[in-house]
Amino acid sequence: MAERRDDRLSEASMDAADLYREEIYTDRKVGTIRVMVPVTSAGAPDPKRSTLYVGEAQMMTSAGALPLNFEIDATSLAEAVANYGAAARDGFERTMRDLEEMRRQAASSIVIPKGGAAGLPGGLPGGGKIQMP
Repeated sequence: MAERRDDRLSEASMDAADLYREEIYTDRKVGTIRVMVPVTSAGAPDPKRSTLYVGEAQMMTSAGALPLNFEIDATSLAEAVANYGAAARDGFERTMRDLEEMRRQAASSIVIPKGGAAGLPGGLPGGGKIQMP
């Protein structure tokens, strides 16, 4: 019997030891920087953990806008702003490599028609031809 939706949702839980407060900064032209400030479960700043800087941008594709998210190596907001361009370029290049790898994997997959292989017991005529997607 399939699980009820309510049962699956009740299993979701957050890690109280790994909470962050998000601050969002944008120049309204190029992109956005999310500053992830570590906090305790009470919401107070957690000085034991480092602040994270995450850049966001969009890449236009034939299928529409593709969101890009990338970490920015920085220790302050000013440094994150200065490093945004290089981090965005790295994120774009990584995304392009990932897309090319997905295309390569899709092109190398073999598709066998549903008719089955010709000559095998129960096989339908016309089956067995290998088709590339």
